[in-house]
Amino acid sequence: MQADAPEGIPAPDPGRRAGQTARGSRPGTGPSLLAPGAAHDPYRLYRILREEYPLSYDAPLGAWLVSRYADVTTVLSDPRFTGFPHDSAPSGGPAPLGLCHGTTLCAPRKQRRAATGSVPRHMAERIERAAYVLARRIASRQQADLVEEFCRWLPAGSASGPPARPHTTRLPRAGTGAVATPCTRHTGLRETALASFLANLLDAPDLLAALRIEPALAIRAWTESLRRNPPVQVVLRRTVTEVTLSGGTLPAGANVACLIGSAGRDPERFCAPDLFDPFRCDQGRSLTGPAGCPAVVLGRLEAQQGLRALLDAMPRLRWADGFRPAGTGVLTRGPRALLVRPG
Repeated sequence: MQADAPEGIPAPDPGRRAGQTARGSRPGTGPSLLAPGAAHDPYRLYRILREEYPLSYDAPLGAWLVSRYADVTTVLSDPRFTGFPHDSAPSGGPAPLGLCHGTTLCAPRKQRRAATGSVPRHMAERIERAAYVLARRIASRQQADLVEEFCRWLPAGSASGPPARPHTTRLPRAGTGAVATPCTRHTGLRETALASFLANLLDAPDLLAALRIEPALAIRAWTESLRRNPPVQVVLRRTVTEVTLSGGTLPAGANVACLIGSAGRDPERFCAPDLFDPFRCDQGRSLTGPAGCPAVVLGRLEAQQGLRALLDAMPRLRWADGFRPAGTGVLTRGPRALLVRPG
């Protein structure tokens, strides 16, 4: 996905090597996550932060910014950090991450009574039916917006309870026993993640052709899309005690903004991190959310079934003439429109 030209973000110093921390840098000297232009292209800002200010205090945001992969994974997993008061992180559980909203169902197995590593069979069937209903409706159009006419409705159609309905066509209703958690009720993040997933694939026609032959590749493509274009760009945590990271030392009781979007594009962890490459040998899942989270499982299933339904109904699916997708947003991010030619 391309982005608009950023404004208001200082260019990195070409004389400083990547990964070398600026000497004498002080809290507040780095660019703010709320700076003009950050919403247009946060990835350029992330690069500046990783290289120049790996640990800096963002006064307008009121939090320390952590941008390197190693530091972000430490903040998310180290017991010296706890959930930010407003992010709903359960005591002793994981921080909300990726598609996860941080419910107690997503806590480590030893902290919960029952695992939720899969969805009920009736829900998987519901997702498949909803995907084909939506795809067949779009297939007859000369042009369609996949965000408005597909991505918005597929997660809603697979959520527990009566689904939302686009226009007058009814999507399949949920059966009994659906997984009812905040993670499954809130579908906005899954909608955003699905839109970014489809945008990345439509930018790679050869990969789309390969997926028609080998649908199992969709899982690797989904994981890669969550790394490259995560729906949640920032996760908030708080230090319990003083903590030293690669970029410096955080004081006790400090608010910390983990830049997930930056960590996923850290060249110290991922080769050619800006490229969308499902075949990469350094693929990782540490930034996609707890494996057993109902929303993580649902999002992956929606991506699989949604892509299969679209390719079955529209073998020649491609971008509309002259259209290029652009992500929007800072805390959460994804394309607002995906204009395509179905036939």
